[in-house]
Amino acid sequence: QLQLVESGGGLVQPGGSLRLACVASGFSLDNYVMCWFRQAPGKEREGVSCISSTGGFTNYADSVKGRFTISRDNAKNTVSLQMNSLKPEDTAVYYCALSWVRSLRPDDMHHWGKGTLVTVSS
Repeated sequence: QLQLVESGGGLVQPGGSLRLACVASGFSLDNYVMCWFRQAPGKEREGVSCISSTGGFTNYADSVKGRFTISRDNAKNTVSLQMNSLKPEDTAVYYCALSWVRSLRPDDMHHWGKGTLVTVSS
């Protein structure tokens, strides 16, 4: 059964860092674009970052450029999101998703994890 499981969320102070991980089971990530999305309370789900199947290409939402870094380890069937210089507005549930395209549109994703909560607060 195809599953994506996120981990690494938690409470962090403004300016702090967190590293999220998404582990796939039941299939290989090798051929898929992998993306991170987030959804804050009362807001629509928004794309954060995507990475190509080989890791050679990435894209980011303007709001996280220079602060977040996406990476993947196909041997470990894992995609990660390193989040630095976190701000209160980064508070959201973070989801990983897979796709055939490096799109930051939720409608372009084919499968989703259940999410991990990130709270940035002092």
